[in-house]
Amino acid sequence: MTEHDLDLDLDEQQLADAAGAADFDAFFAEESATRPRQSLTLFGSTYTLPESLPLMFTLQMERVQHSSDADDVRKMLATLYGADVLDTWAEHGMTDRQLGVVLIYSAANIRRPGSCTMQRAAQLYEQQEAGKATAPNRAQRRAPKKTKKGRSSGKRS
Repeated sequence: MTEHDLDLDLDEQQLADAAGAADFDAFFAEESATRPRQSLTLFGSTYTLPESLPLMFTLQMERVQHSSDADDVRKMLATLYGADVLDTWAEHGMTDRQLGVVLIYSAANIRRPGSCTMQRAAQLYEQQEAGKATAPNRAQRRAPKKTKKGRSSGKRS
């Protein structure tokens, strides 16, 4: 048996050992422990953002866009900041603008910690709101178009 044959046997053994059951729980736990996380302080409490955007947050965001139910917002926020934060923040006088800025800041810094300042999040929020203000609402989009009627002599040429 040559050294080359021995290397192939070892490679095949390593592949066979690796072909066992994949343990994603262990893999993701190890990976999560090494990813940086962003913290923020709000109303005297410090929150550490998750290392990546939770799928439940994304799913709840879709639901919240079409819902006026405060429980949907509570569930969405709980995935990032813990239970009851909506009520706590509301009791401290948080505005809808402030909530929007915190969400933009959080989402950006979950994806890439340190990538977005609070000032930048506020600018992005203002741009988002400006875009909403200029877009016609549903009633305006569905209203019949007014046509300009030009003066006509009634004669055809």
